[in-house]
Formats: sequence, C-alpha cells, structure tokens
Amino acid sequence: MNQVSKRKICFPITSRIHYARQKHLLKLLNEHPDIELQLIIGGSVTLEKYGQQFMPEIKNSGIKIFDTLYNVIDGGNHLTMAKTAGLTSLEIANSLYKLDPDIVIIRGDRFEKLAMAMSAAYLNKTIAHIEGGDLTGTIDESVRHAITKLAHIHFATNEASKNRIIRMGENPETVFDVGSPDVEFASLVKKEIDPNIVNSIGTGKIIDFNKAYIMVMFHPVTTENNNRESMEKLLEVVDLLNLQAIWFWPNSDAGTDEMAKAIRVYRELGKLENNNIRFITDILPEDFIALLKNSSMMVGNSSAGIKECSYFGVPVVNIGTRQAKRLRAENVLDVDCETDNIIRAIEKQLKNGKYLKSNLYYKENTSKKICEVLSAIPLYKQKNFYNG
Repeated sequence: MNQVSKRKICFPITSRIHYARQKHLLKLLNEHPDIELQLIIGGSVTLEKYGQQFMPEIKNSGIKIFDTLYNVIDGGNHLTMAKTAGLTSLEIANSLYKLDPDIVIIRGDRFEKLAMAMSAAYLNKTIAHIEGGDLTGTIDESVRHAITKLAHIHFATNEASKNRIIRMGENPETVFDVGSPDVEFASLVKKEIDPNIVNSIGTGKIIDFNKAYIMVMFHPVTTENNNRESMEKLLEVVDLLNLQAIWFWPNSDAGTDEMAKAIRVYRELGKLENNNIRFITDILPEDFIALLKNSSMMVGNSSAGIKECSYFGVPVVNIGTRQAKRLRAENVLDVDCETDNIIRAIEKQLKNGKYLKSNLYYKENTSKKICEVLSAIPLYKQKNFYNG
C-alpha cells in the first residue's frame, strides 16, 4: 500500500511580531501528522537590530527552517518599502519554486506579504490568508483586501470580517471564522514578569514592577508624512506625566527611521526631564504577554491594543488613524495626535482602570481549527467571483 504523503504547507514569517503571535499555530502545524510545515524566515526577523532574540528562539523551537529570505532594503521610507516588496517577490518566487508547497499561508497585511501572495498566485499555489476582511484605514487595508482576492482559503478573526470577505466575491465554503491566533496565543501564556529580563535589555529607566507602568507601541502610518512630529508629541506627553513606561521601538515600515530618530534625539539630547522610560527593541513572545496583561495601559497605535488588550481588559489610548476602523471593545479610547487630547485620554483611562475581559477576537482552539481545515480542504487553483 502506498503511504499517503503529507500536505506541504509553507509559512513565510517576515516580522518578529508575526512570529510571536503565530507561535502556537506554528507549533500545531509542525506537530500535525498530515502536514509538513515549511517555515521560511525573512524580513525584520533576520535583521540584527530587530531579531537578535528571535533568531535563537526560532532555531530552538524544533521547527525546521526551510529557507531564509534576505529581502529588506534598509532606509525606512516609502521608496525602500516599495523596493523591498519587489525584492521580496523575487526572493519568495525562488523559495516557492524550490520547495513546491501545496499551500502557502499569508498572514495579515504587511507590504511584503502582498508580494508573496502575488508570487504564489503566479506559481499556481493555493493561498490561505489569515486575518482577511479586517478594516484599518491605512494602506494596510488595501493590501489586506488585495491578498484576499488572491487567496483561496480565508481565516477571519470575527463574524463581521467573514461576511466582508464573502461580499468581496469569495465562496462561503472557503471562509472560516476561527478567531484570532494572536489572542489565542496570548490566552495560553502563563508566564509571570521577570524583572531581570526586562531591565537587562534596552536602555533607560530601570522599571520597578512593584509600581504601575504603561506600555507604549507607536508605529509609522505609511500614508502620512508627520510621523516624527507625532512621535515627538507622544514622548513629551509620557515624559510630562512622569509615568513608568516600557517603550517599544517602532516597526520596520516607511517612516520608522524618522520615528526612531525622534526617540534618539529626545533621549540623547537630555530632553527627558523625568527619565522614567525604558526603551526596548524587542522581547520574546511570552515575556511580552506577561508585561501586557499586567500593565496599567497601552498607549500608541498597535493592533495589540485592539486585540490582545481587549482579552485582558487592559485600557488603551489609541492614537491617530493606523487602527481607525478596526473592530474594538470598550477598553479602547480613540484620540487624535494632539498633546492636550492625549493627556486627557491617558488620565481618563488611568482613572477608569481595568475593563471587563472581551471575547471579541477570542475563540477556543483557533489554531487547531486552522490546522484541521488546511490538512483536509480540497485544494484548487482557479478562482471565480462568487455571486451568491
């Protein structure tokens, strides 16, 4: 009797944050008896300034790395972002041609993911998309919907997104509301804060975890040109309020260099009057979740404030347009990037304290459901618009 071969599923990971949030899913895919997981790493994961902790973490996870992409053109502006997308298309095409997977998993809405989806489509690969149908309000939303139209299998994080995918002409039989793998992973983390880990990385204030602290995650908005000014305003606010803060470095989108420069100038020119902030480039997934669920608040524009914080009931001050249209729970207070408005919002959320836990993005066994679908669903290549 011929042994049935495993279904080869390729999962490119090009962001340290995406690796962290998909860690449980990667584990289950790797352990599934009917799946051969082909992990590809690239992007910021391979960059020294972002991935110094994540590369050893991935290599020690027991998951085989099938290929590595060197697809980043440094510079942190719109031109380098566009060129990185082009280079990504060339690099991933070689990998997919060589590995010949049955399915390529694309997660989210990053610019390099669109390049990957395009290459996979031209190579006649079945594409599975995680987090399609969400709304954000920036160029990321356009990228997300474009990937949806290239993808054959869709894993939405909520019912509204599922319905939106179907309205875009996707067959309901290929669209699954499974919840967020990000939130599922967060729900499974039981690790407590290790002060030595936090205070041994980064630079700035030694955080006293016997006292309240906030977390700041403020990333570029690629469709706007005032990223440095926005970062300077937020630095002034957090410093003025004299809050213990763990401040994470902005991610590697267009605008990151000017935001990073704002931090360096503010810090190195001695503008920090209270010096109550610790700046961190990255931290391992379980340590991040331990910090997040015990924080007094998250400030900035990260999707972690919309998704993971909703599950933990952590108050959020969401600044600007980056997450403007995402489905959110009661824990999120939206504000524009004006100094007085940010101050009032932070003070209001501090006074309010923790919110009730929300299951807006949470469902049980999200990753298990994704694995079950990917291991058994009939595969196809030619898409057709579904009219209902």
